Parts: sequence; C-alpha cells; structure tokens
Amino acid sequence: MPTYVFKGRNRLNEIVVGERVASDRSTLESLLRREQIILTSAREKGREISLPKIGREKVKHKDLALFTRQFSVMLDAGLPLVQCLEILGQQQDNKHFQKIIFQTRADVEAGMTLADAMARHPKVFEPLYTNMVAAGETGGILDIILQRLSTYLEKMVKLKSDVKSALVYPVAVIIISIIVISIIMIVVIPAFKNIFEGLLGPGEKLPWLTEVVVDISHIMAGYWWLVAIVCALAFFGAKAWYKTEKGQHVIDKLILKLPILGLIMQKIAIARFSRTLSTLMSSGVPILESLEITAKTAGNVIIGGAIMRIRIGIEQGQTIVEPLRASNVFPTMVSQMIGVGEQTGALDTMLSKIADFYEQEVDAAIANLLALMEPAMIMFLGVTIGTIVIAMYMPLFTLIGKLAGGK
Repeated sequence: MPTYVFKGRNRLNEIVVGERVASDRSTLESLLRREQIILTSAREKGREISLPKIGREKVKHKDLALFTRQFSVMLDAGLPLVQCLEILGQQQDNKHFQKIIFQTRADVEAGMTLADAMARHPKVFEPLYTNMVAAGETGGILDIILQRLSTYLEKMVKLKSDVKSALVYPVAVIIISIIVISIIMIVVIPAFKNIFEGLLGPGEKLPWLTEVVVDISHIMAGYWWLVAIVCALAFFGAKAWYKTEKGQHVIDKLILKLPILGLIMQKIAIARFSRTLSTLMSSGVPILESLEITAKTAGNVIIGGAIMRIRIGIEQGQTIVEPLRASNVFPTMVSQMIGVGEQTGALDTMLSKIADFYEQEVDAAIANLLALMEPAMIMFLGVTIGTIVIAMYMPLFTLIGKLAGGK
C-alpha cells in the first residue's frame, strides 16, 4: 500500500503533519478521523532514489526484542493498540521494520487481529511470535504475553551475542595467522630461493624440507588465484548443499559429533528448545502446536527431528518423557527433569529451569573452549613458523659446513 504525506488539524486547531500507510485517500481520511484529525491536504509519497542495497533487508532480533518490550510496556500503561503501533513505528530507525509496523497498524485498523496482521510478515514475526500473540489476544493478556516474549527474545539475543563474542578472538587470530604465513610464503621464501640457487654448485640439491617449503611457496605465489577459486567454490558449494534436506541432515549430524564443538552446539540447542517450549506453554499455546513451532526453531535438523518424534508420540497417547528418552539426543538429566515437571503439572517452570541451567553450561563450555584454543593456536603458529625458519636455515648450515671444511 502507498504511503501518504498528509497535513491536517486536530481538535485544538493545531496543524498536524505526518505520514500514514493507506490504500487510498478516503481510507486515509477515515484513519485520521479516528485520531480526531481533519485532513486538509495529502499526497502520495514518491519513491526515493537511492543506491541499491547489498543483501536483503532484515530486522535484527535485537530490534525485535526492543520493539516487543516497548510494546508490552505501552499496553500495560493502557495505551490503545493502534496508538502503540503508531508510536513504535515513528520511533523505529530501521526503515524496513518501520514499514512493516505501519502496515501492521493499518491491517489492525482494517479489522484484522494483531496476530493475523503480524503473520503477513513471517520473516520478521515468526510462527512462535504470532502464536503467542494470538494466545494473548484470546486470553485478554496480550501485555503479559508480550512481556514473556520480550524476555525470551532478550535471552536468545544474549545467547547469540555470547557465542559470537567468544568467537571473535580465535577467528581474528586465525585470519591474522593466515595473512602473515601467506606473506612469508609468497614474498619472503622466493627471495631465499634465489639466494640458494646462486650459492649451490652444479648437481647440488636443497634439503628435502626446504624443497617442500619452496614448492608450497611456488604454488601459492603462482597459483594463488586458483587456490582462492577452489576455496570459494568449496565454501559456496557447501553452503548450497546445506540448503538441501540431505545436506542439512549430514552437516548438522556431523556438527553434533565433533569432539568439543559438538557438545557446545548440543547444549545451545537444548537451551533453545527448553526456553522456546517453556515460553509457548506458559502463554497458553497447546502442547502439540508448541512442539511443532519449537522443532522449526531448533536450529539443528537432528534436534528438530527428535522434537517432531516427541510430538508424534504424544499424539499417540504417550507421555512426553517416553519419546524424549527414545530420541537419544537429549541427556538423561533433561528427560528426568521434564518427567518431574510433567508429573507435578509444572512443566513450563521446569523447562525454564533447564534453559537457565544449559545457558550457564554454554557460557562455561565456551570459556573452556577458549582456554584450550589459545595454547593450541600458539602451538600451531610456533610449529608452522618454526618449520619455515628451519627449512630456510638448513641450506645455510650446509654451506657454512662446506666452507668450514674447505678451510
């Protein structure tokens, strides 16, 4: 729908200028009349000429969490739903998100429920979000549901942020190491090779280690573009394969089987599963629907498949614990705690405690991983640089020995 730039007067006869999303001018007049504004002039906002953007427009989880928190506070303060959306849209810096909020407001004013209006933008408001909003609207506790939803989003944002910040140091060290080693192999080693060729006599050969390093240097210096193409093709090929069902299944299964990283990824998936299911169930979403949504947001198809098997087991009359144990994905402690929660009728509370526990476990596991990675990277750099230095000095030692023997 088009955006109109309007000018009007409110009931205090003050001039009001702004923008509204409406299908036509008559709809715009109706919208403003509800806000007690008399329209005096309006024009359709023209498309702005701008440079093409690289990548897709997207809404960050951090922006969505802030929007949800502010939305819940405004509703709790007694502001009307449409006015909340109007205020939140006006103060939103992300233009793409702002457009979606205004579109949602217009749909709500046209008679749609908030959940249905949000469901029209699935890339921003995921099924988990819209199902919880629908439950809040049905129960008349939308402000409470949005508070729970904002808490959930904030915890997910924190979990992602902790993982990303933990990876900054090792990734930076690896990139710098690759750059330094590449410069040595492409610039420094060829200079040594020319010196050695000038000093060697006829029929003499370089030591085998030196020849290996020189050959690698020759490949990197002469065929760096081929190496770059092969690496790029491997990266994009793996990325494209991961989008297929089989590729995603193989890679996700491989990730979970990695020695240290696999355990961390499993803990992250369990924390996300517990937090999502707890939030949905405490908000009144039915268990079967909650499990289906949780499976889609698990972040790993192996974990997601296990959750869907739990859903099928419940449909067949089993308790949640029986298919949970049979999945061989979740630790025994998780199934035991969920079993206690199911028996006591406090499953959502128990899931929340499991999520808290595993989020702490993730923090500790990442700290231990960094503690292991630091000496491992130092050892790798030491061995690599040391090998190159020894390889370059071996011919010099040979030449010095010959000169000393000649004397």
